[in-house]
Amino acid sequence: MTTYLLAGGGTAGHVNPLLAVADGLRARDPRAEVLVLGTKEGLESRLVPERGYELLIVDKVPFPRRPNGAAVKFPARFRRAVAQVRTHIREHGVDVVVGFGGYASAPAYVAARRAGVPFVVHEANAKPGLANVLGARRAAGVGVAFEGTPLKRGALVGMPLRREVVELDRVAARAQAAEFFGLDPDKPTLLVFGGSLGALQLNTAIEGAWQSVLDAGWQLLHATGEGKTFDDPHAPGYVLVPYLDRMDLAFALADFIVSRSGAATVSEVSALGIPAAYVPYAVGNGEQRLNAASAVSAGAAILIENAEFTPEAVRSRIVPLLQDEAARARMVAAAEMVGTRSGTENVIELIDAALAP
Repeated sequence: MTTYLLAGGGTAGHVNPLLAVADGLRARDPRAEVLVLGTKEGLESRLVPERGYELLIVDKVPFPRRPNGAAVKFPARFRRAVAQVRTHIREHGVDVVVGFGGYASAPAYVAARRAGVPFVVHEANAKPGLANVLGARRAAGVGVAFEGTPLKRGALVGMPLRREVVELDRVAARAQAAEFFGLDPDKPTLLVFGGSLGALQLNTAIEGAWQSVLDAGWQLLHATGEGKTFDDPHAPGYVLVPYLDRMDLAFALADFIVSRSGAATVSEVSALGIPAAYVPYAVGNGEQRLNAASAVSAGAAILIENAEFTPEAVRSRIVPLLQDEAARARMVAAAEMVGTRSGTENVIELIDAALAP
């Protein structure tokens, strides 16, 4: 029996691909022991036990970004975290460690190397995090979700996706999706969302241009984000929701998407072959713009900078695409070339190769 330790967490971008691989390993061999390493503070502390996996805890030790008191304490705190992981590896007889980035991954890589256990790195973003940059140097295998990710020895494996996305038959589910959202299955639908918290720039632009979308003969499904105030015009064909509980059904109904370009979003949209306009989040280290780059380069999507996404941009750049069926068909074909639904299986192949020697 093989024992796997999957390390990662903090955000959904780390936890969801981790859980997809965990599910894939368990489905392939129900006898395998699949453990997850994470922190008490991260999203994994809730999602991992809910999915039925044992969560092993490691201290959250952020890398210091400036010389201060935290930087002075960092070496001792990091050594303690590594020791915690080595104890987990020893007590559970771990055969291989798989890291997905986040606070848990860095000590997991160091602990695995010192314990003589092979480890594999998966990077979900086009701009890799520091933990994975360091881990990739000694890893038995390195997988990346996006072509061109600057990670040493990185192989393009795609993103491990949620089962409900991988198994989604958009054509078969369209009628159910239309009924669920109260829309017409025979009319094309524009899906707009900005993540669980929404995106003010997207909301503001759609608020000023929704009538133009409807005038083009399209329906509009718009997720504003939890807690976001929005003046609902209650117009036929325009459905406003705070959050998409059934993202699979939203994807089944969508003929075009406007969204942020988080790694999971770009991977899921491309895998499903849906043309899109990405509006990268302007704050951070620019990874959202890079996440969208391969889809944009292939012709599967367009990119509109956050500051430029206004009601006028919706009318001048989005609506013409909605009215151009041939252009959208080319985008669909391009998306099917850059997207993959086999990210989970590809990562598991890396794990098997690491175990082979």
